[in-house]
Amino acid sequence: MKATILGVGHYLPEKILTNKDLEQIVDTNDAWIVERSGIRERHILASDEPCSLMAIEAARRALQNADLDAADLDLIIVGTVTGDMVFPATACLVQAELGALNAAAFDLAAGCTGFIYALTVAEKFLLASDMRHILVVGAEAVSKVLDYTDRSTCVLFGDGAGAAVLGKADSDYGIITSYLGADGRGAKELYMPAGGSAIPATAESVGQRLHYLRMNGTEIFKFATKTMTTVSGRLVNQAGLTYQDIDLFIPHQANIRIIQSAAKRMRMPMDKVFVNLDRVGNTSAGSIPVALSEAYEQGRLHKGDLVMMVAFGTGLTYGGVILRWGRD
Repeated sequence: MKATILGVGHYLPEKILTNKDLEQIVDTNDAWIVERSGIRERHILASDEPCSLMAIEAARRALQNADLDAADLDLIIVGTVTGDMVFPATACLVQAELGALNAAAFDLAAGCTGFIYALTVAEKFLLASDMRHILVVGAEAVSKVLDYTDRSTCVLFGDGAGAAVLGKADSDYGIITSYLGADGRGAKELYMPAGGSAIPATAESVGQRLHYLRMNGTEIFKFATKTMTTVSGRLVNQAGLTYQDIDLFIPHQANIRIIQSAAKRMRMPMDKVFVNLDRVGNTSAGSIPVALSEAYEQGRLHKGDLVMMVAFGTGLTYGGVILRWGRD
């Protein structure tokens, strides 16, 4: 028995913010951004659009792709750190809007690793309970917490959501192995200082710009380049595979240099690596599921393919999954 993906979907906001647009906002330029990140544009929510809007639409598309109704869902997990509110969980808002009233619902906060964490949790629920269908969403409205005076961060991120519906399968198709990890010693390398119980919202905290994302780019880059290959190596070893067995590698879309470095260390040709960050930027928890859904739409996934997905994020967290694709 395996947990397998029955359907996928994604949603990107209509508004596109290009590098040229950012030149008018902050001291930067297109060449500088492309050289350091590989990003050319990203999608941004309108001021009155919340994270749940993207999560709901991605979920609807995944359900349609799986040929299931919302009433068929037993559980909804939303990976996000930029939900509509501190509480209730964005997953509950998704549940209500979909009409999935038979489903339990909760959020999972692991930053850019959020979808991988949620996917792994969903697999365990399926295999250890009588649940039949679980909706996993990675959704992030990062633009809402970006400081557009800080060129080291505001050029890197975009908004987006991806979703997958999981079910049980008596076949070789589905999740083969997974690995999750964290190193809380790096918690303040990528964080938002205020808004929680440590520094509640006050006029002073707002004035000090403490409600925006802060990142130590140098340390995150070093962590990411090391983690990508460490996690990938552990996954293939656990699965009894080699890098050459992988048909498609879907890495977290944070920086093209990190992706190319990982591919080089694994001796994996770039035509086996899915990249969309030039068009969407880093969508945090939305990164992996948006890429997975786009890969499916573009015909990059074939029944029986071995797919490896690896991510890293705030926490610091990291993790990955290898699965055998079961859709035509």
